[in-house]
Amino acid sequence: MPRPGTLRGGCRTAWKHTAPYLRERVCGKGDITQKGYEKKRGKLLAPYIPQIQGVDPSLQIDNRIQASSQVALQGSKSNKSRAANTRDERFRSDLHTEAVQAALAKYKERKMPMPSKRRSVLVQSSVEACTPPDTSSASEDEGSLRRQGRLTTSTPYQGHSHPAVEHWFNRVIQGSSTSSSASSTSSHPGGRSVTTTNTTAHAALNVNAAATALADLMAHTQLDNHSAPPDVTGLSERSSHHAERPHVASVRGVSRGFNHHTSVMETADGCEWRGEGSLTLIDGVPVNSRVSNKIQQLLNTLKRPKRPPLREFFVDDFEELLDVQQPDPNQPKPEGQQMCPLEGEPLGVVTNWPPSLPAALQRWGTTQPKSPCLTALDNAGKPVYTLTYGKLWTRSQKLAYTLLNKLSSRNEPLLVPGDRVALVFPNNDPVMFMVAFYGCLLAELVPVPIEVPLTRKDAGSQQIGFLLGSCGVTLALTTDACQKGLPKAQTGEVATFKGWPRLLWFVTDGKHVVKPPKDWHPPIREASNDIAYIEYKTSKEGSTMGITVSHSAMLAHCHALTQACGYTEGETITNVLDFKREAGLWHGVLTSVMNRMHVISIPYSLMKVNPLSWIMKVHTYKARVAVVKSRDMHWSLLAQRDQRDISLSSLRMLIVADGANPWSISSCDAFLNVFQSRGLRPEVICPCASSSEAMTVAIRRPPEMGVPPPGKAVLSMGGLSHGVIRVDTEEKLSVLTVQDVGQVMPGALVCVVRAEGIPYLCQTDEVGEICVSSGSTGVAYYGLPGMTKNIFETVPVTPSGIPISDRPFTRTSLLGFVGPDSLVFVVGKMDGLMVVSGRRHNADDVVATALAVEPMKFVYRGRIAVFSVSVLHDERIVVVAEQRPDASEEDSFQWMSRVLQAIDSIHQVGVYCLALVPANTLPKAPLGGIHISETKQRFLEGALHPCNVLMCPHTCVTNLPKPRQKQPEVGPASMIVGNLVAGKRIAQACGRDLGQLEDNDQARKFLYIQDVLQWRAQATPDHPLFLVLNAKGTVSSSASCLQLHKRAERVAAALMGRLNTGDHVALVYPPGIDLIATFYGCLYAGCVPVTVRPPHPQNLATTLPTVKMIVEVSKSVCILTTQAITKLLKSKEAAAAVDIKSWPTVLDTDDLPRKKSPQMYKPPTPEMLAYLDFSVSTTGILAGVKMSHAATSALCRSIKLQCELYPSRQIAICLDPYCGLGFALWCLCSVYSGHQSILVPPLELESNASLWLAAVSQYKVRVTFCSYSVMEMCTKGLGSQTEALRLRNVNLSCVRTCMVVAEERPRIALTQSFSKIFKDLGLSPRAVSTTFGCRVNVAICLQPNRLGKLAEQGTAGPDPTTVYVDMRALRHDRVRLVERGSPHSLPLMESGKILPGVKVIIANTETKGPLGDSHLGEIWVSSPHNATGYYTVYGEEALHADHFNTKLSFGDTQTVWARTGYLGFLRRTELTDASGERHDALYVVGSLDETLELRGMRYHPIDIETSVIRSHKSIAECAVFTWTNLLVVVVELEGSEQEALDLVALVTNVVLEEHYLIVGVVVVVDPGVIPINSRGEKQRMHLRDGFLADQLDPIYVAYNM
Repeated sequence: MPRPGTLRGGCRTAWKHTAPYLRERVCGKGDITQKGYEKKRGKLLAPYIPQIQGVDPSLQIDNRIQASSQVALQGSKSNKSRAANTRDERFRSDLHTEAVQAALAKYKERKMPMPSKRRSVLVQSSVEACTPPDTSSASEDEGSLRRQGRLTTSTPYQGHSHPAVEHWFNRVIQGSSTSSSASSTSSHPGGRSVTTTNTTAHAALNVNAAATALADLMAHTQLDNHSAPPDVTGLSERSSHHAERPHVASVRGVSRGFNHHTSVMETADGCEWRGEGSLTLIDGVPVNSRVSNKIQQLLNTLKRPKRPPLREFFVDDFEELLDVQQPDPNQPKPEGQQMCPLEGEPLGVVTNWPPSLPAALQRWGTTQPKSPCLTALDNAGKPVYTLTYGKLWTRSQKLAYTLLNKLSSRNEPLLVPGDRVALVFPNNDPVMFMVAFYGCLLAELVPVPIEVPLTRKDAGSQQIGFLLGSCGVTLALTTDACQKGLPKAQTGEVATFKGWPRLLWFVTDGKHVVKPPKDWHPPIREASNDIAYIEYKTSKEGSTMGITVSHSAMLAHCHALTQACGYTEGETITNVLDFKREAGLWHGVLTSVMNRMHVISIPYSLMKVNPLSWIMKVHTYKARVAVVKSRDMHWSLLAQRDQRDISLSSLRMLIVADGANPWSISSCDAFLNVFQSRGLRPEVICPCASSSEAMTVAIRRPPEMGVPPPGKAVLSMGGLSHGVIRVDTEEKLSVLTVQDVGQVMPGALVCVVRAEGIPYLCQTDEVGEICVSSGSTGVAYYGLPGMTKNIFETVPVTPSGIPISDRPFTRTSLLGFVGPDSLVFVVGKMDGLMVVSGRRHNADDVVATALAVEPMKFVYRGRIAVFSVSVLHDERIVVVAEQRPDASEEDSFQWMSRVLQAIDSIHQVGVYCLALVPANTLPKAPLGGIHISETKQRFLEGALHPCNVLMCPHTCVTNLPKPRQKQPEVGPASMIVGNLVAGKRIAQACGRDLGQLEDNDQARKFLYIQDVLQWRAQATPDHPLFLVLNAKGTVSSSASCLQLHKRAERVAAALMGRLNTGDHVALVYPPGIDLIATFYGCLYAGCVPVTVRPPHPQNLATTLPTVKMIVEVSKSVCILTTQAITKLLKSKEAAAAVDIKSWPTVLDTDDLPRKKSPQMYKPPTPEMLAYLDFSVSTTGILAGVKMSHAATSALCRSIKLQCELYPSRQIAICLDPYCGLGFALWCLCSVYSGHQSILVPPLELESNASLWLAAVSQYKVRVTFCSYSVMEMCTKGLGSQTEALRLRNVNLSCVRTCMVVAEERPRIALTQSFSKIFKDLGLSPRAVSTTFGCRVNVAICLQPNRLGKLAEQGTAGPDPTTVYVDMRALRHDRVRLVERGSPHSLPLMESGKILPGVKVIIANTETKGPLGDSHLGEIWVSSPHNATGYYTVYGEEALHADHFNTKLSFGDTQTVWARTGYLGFLRRTELTDASGERHDALYVVGSLDETLELRGMRYHPIDIETSVIRSHKSIAECAVFTWTNLLVVVVELEGSEQEALDLVALVTNVVLEEHYLIVGVVVVVDPGVIPINSRGEKQRMHLRDGFLADQLDPIYVAYNM
């Protein structure tokens, strides 16, 4: 398994110091015994080896100690460390654990790449970096060493054999960079383990990793007289000691520093892949590093066939249809008859039954005042206070009187009967709660019991607030202690919680309530249909509803419970449940008062301290009834050894409130096993099923009622997933054992209906939702009439559509069926139902399976959340668990991969995401447990902060559209005919015709740009051409026509003696006049200038090699530069980056003599080379293009005409002057057109972001140019400072056009936010526009100024248009226009107006034929200023000639075109041009080189990246690329590192949802890691190379399975 990272320094040195010392001590003068040696060694190594709780460290390191001492040790430790080595009984029947182990055994171990994590992210285990490879497996490098075969001894966890640890020491001391773990393939030929046993036993052992160790662990932790553990000892004795424990992900990435070993990797198809040393070839690609090994591993894992297979179907041309899961024809279907509704026994008539609950309280309060009602306990289990019926009656009356008469606002009583009041009482104060509850009932107020809000951010607290608001609650009752503990605002009042209404808090302690006058009596009425109380309930989605219970329903429910449970007056009952809601309230607060029972209330806080407390209280008070949950039974099992003298013989009924849970059966069985010897009779265990809406649905009756014996059903999970009941016989693996929850409640009618859609009655062997009709259910969801109708007023119908009864039914949200003897069985809840591709799975069952894997070792008992999220039109299962702090990375990863296999095998369903979070970080429900909906919410918001994540989209997303097959191309002739028939014009467009545009400019007379400069120097010598601004905004240098000419002459004079005409000269200057002057100097001297960006002094290592490369590739014979850069090029630092001896001649031009050159060089023809333009493309390719004199002049003229530039104009330029249009605008255009250029070097903006805009404002510039990176700097840096800029008088209303110079698709979001932010400074929303150029032609489109006079005259042309295209059609190389805001729509902005003299056509990339209007193809361009070709060193001219002179395969086959390498389309708009023609808009979609071919479709990286950046607020930037068909997504995390793993799932989700692609690898890196060039374009190929070479230092790398 590739291990994350290598050993970091500190840890390694600690080992270095320890190991030699150990050796010296051990090999000393024989002064130490074996036992002493073990002890000493254990002590020394303890800090470096993670402890397994409850196991002596020396055991972990060496298992030479005799078995007897181990047993003794185990005995002594077992009490101390309950948590570590007791298995989770609650979630387990032995059957399930065996099933899981067997299921895992069926799997061939899958090799999964383990995620890489930066050390700092490992908050979990600091010592993890130096853990021995694995504490129970052989090391890969020494194949002969296997795990010692003493499997039958009873060590809870087998340690390393001694030599293996020593060997590991040595490896660490050598400082190897590998810290990966052992492989399951040994170094024997063929890589198979050698064994001498019968193959089946060996296979079981070898594949079922550590089953034996686990079994030993089990054997120890079995409880007294518990059923015997599965016997695996026989197995282990038979197998030889060669059986080693294999890994789930067992391939080691061969790191570069450790290459003398061979890594053997088994691929999925069983063949081997050997990595010799560090350089390996995969598909002919040389790759180096552990990343590539991991990716190869991932590919191998993904080769495994998916289940279920994708169905063949016809893909419509436009729509990508998602594969719809077809039902399996062989799936089981219900075969039984239609069920009959089940009736409970009639409610008995009791003569002296009180007419309402307040009447019962009045009766007992006045006739039996001394009778105990409720005993409250403290955290030590001591009784603190016993409330008698007399006290309850008088205190409730006082409170009722106070609430109605003593609280007023504006002289009106604050409360009137019928008002809702919040009850906020802690779980350890049942007395105050009971007084408040009955006080409200007596005052005819409606109590709404809720949880105590502990912080402002409690899980689900906002939803509770919403409920209080919708119930119109204005007053909250609480205790004095509780009120003091609530979070306070600065004023000292209780803080207002998020989403809560404003509440008055009233403390109900004695001193705040007043005694009513003698003549005041509370109204005691008969039970009516008015609301008695409201119980809150949280739905699956996390919304909170209030369930209203009427007085009559409350009374009827008490009546029914009394009858079903056989309650008698004065009985004692212990209640462990929450007394505020559900069974705890029904039994412990309501029915108890009805029957004058005595309740012993056990607070949750006491259960945490002493899980046995409830059993002790049953024993002490001789309680007849106990109300518990299976968790309480389970906890008491763990602690029961401490108590011998307990008797449970007094119990006649042990009510298990969550008896409907699938795992309650194992708790019941285990509990009975242990406590039968303490007087517990088997028949007193009474599971019940209930829901907030329907209250108690069914309960097993106590034995004295003569009911049929309890039932158990062993059901097939496969059947259940199809909603069918099949008693399982042969397939023992995937079964669910359920117990009945007894008979229907008295007076109730129960039926089972289909859970989805119309409530049809189910067949007898079909699982459905249980519905109840009785007088004792909830009435409604408060304030939600629509949902109420759906849930509380369901009318079940027969298959023919006839209602089965005129009574409405309440849906219970319990899924189940009615079994033999009319017993009710529950197999799940609607809340936990997950429907994955048509099959149903129950969250609780999945939890049980996950915990049966290796329950207690890595995750906390019961701290597991399972839920489903909807991704790509299906539910996907997510499992989140809390990891123990002592679990190592590798252990956790192994546990995760085994959980995946177990769930896959037992439930036949894939897990989409498995996440482990640090201990105690999952949101808690009020009484322990996990708040599932809040966990889901955090998962979807990216706020879970897991410490381990494993995503398996490849395995479980099976409904992707089919990969697209390329259709045979349509022939050229039929294309033309087709277009003509369809009435479509061929997509071509051109700028204005140069011939017709007469400009009276003198410059036209000159063929060469250098001649224009000489002419200007004579004609207008003092006319200022250039101003360069520094960071302060002051002019650092300037040049008039004559000054520029003189400086150029000096340079020419210096060159002429030294160089020949036609020599190439590299100009390495910072942006400024020097660069422009030397450029013209070269032209004067007949040399060919090559402008090069100077190296960055702080970053020579990456910037200098580029300079060197351009100098070499351009064959420059000389470098012209400044004094400072000359020093830099020859410095010691430079020598570290490049070979400084091989620089050509370097000329420092700072102090050139004032010499005039003898004469100017005149090129013989305008086709001669004028200059070379070098730039690095986004794909990382250095491309230089040749610009002839003719092309240079044509370019200047075209720009001059388009932008209407003349000498009286000023333009501001904030661009880099080294290549493309940026170079042309800096160095060429001003000289040609004579306008003044204000030059703002973009670098200066880093220290003063407002420099460019301030200059534009100061010089009142009409036309300005910038790049996207400049625009981004302004939006990010000045977004919040527009007010300050206004005060500095920055005014942008002068700007007519602000053009963004780019070689990419226009970035609409950026240009729009720029316009929006600077609108306040007067920037016209129409001013910002985009341009388009590329290598073959640096200026194809420019959008000229469109405001003012010119626009009125109509010369400027229309505004740029935006269209919305369907992104799905774009993937198929088609353009389909859609409405704004429609799904999958992508806005595209026109790239500007085509320049004069430029012709553009859209051609098919493969056939090279012309395409029709609005068809996507490659943009081809023909113009006098096209470059003449690439300037390359490697003789690839023929290959590239095609780019510059290509012809259409049909149609106009004469014109010579240049291919831009960009995809786009032309669309004729309704707008008209200056010439009155309809305007053709050019839309650039993206570079062909950048596109990703995935699943037969073409994706543009920017589209995927935009989706990803939107998915989480902490993603600052994103880049995607592919590697061996895997999509790799790199995201920059702008936030704390603990958020890194949150991004994995969100990124995977969004790319699946919006692009139908599965992400292969998610890489989370620091901000600034994604390389961006000077134009602001991402360098995705550089990033890819860095990733594969392991140079990114990622925070986290997740390999999706």
